[in-house]
Amino acid sequence: MAKRGVCNVVSVLGSETTVKLPPASVDLAIMVDVYHELAYPLEVLDSIVEALKPGGRVAFVEYRAEDPAVAIKPLHKMSEPQVRREATAHGLKWERSIESLPSQHAIVFRQR
Repeated sequence: MAKRGVCNVVSVLGSETTVKLPPASVDLAIMVDVYHELAYPLEVLDSIVEALKPGGRVAFVEYRAEDPAVAIKPLHKMSEPQVRREATAHGLKWERSIESLPSQHAIVFRQR
């Protein structure tokens, strides 16, 4: 980023269980085709929620399990109800779902 003159980006190396971000430091966390791959999804989502600023949002972008036409192994898909269950269990409130992507849904939650 320094070579490009970008000085407002900081790299943070997380672990299997935490994103290692400071509390209340993030406005928006976006996970694109990653949540279903996490070895410790509950712990990682806990750490993301802790890193959110008040009113911060989390967006999950996952291949639609509801759509058999999506040519991805079921292991790599998530249904909207599944994502909602996981997120609301961490105190997140569903805000909206975006279904305009060709094979994925984007599901956005806000910190309560």
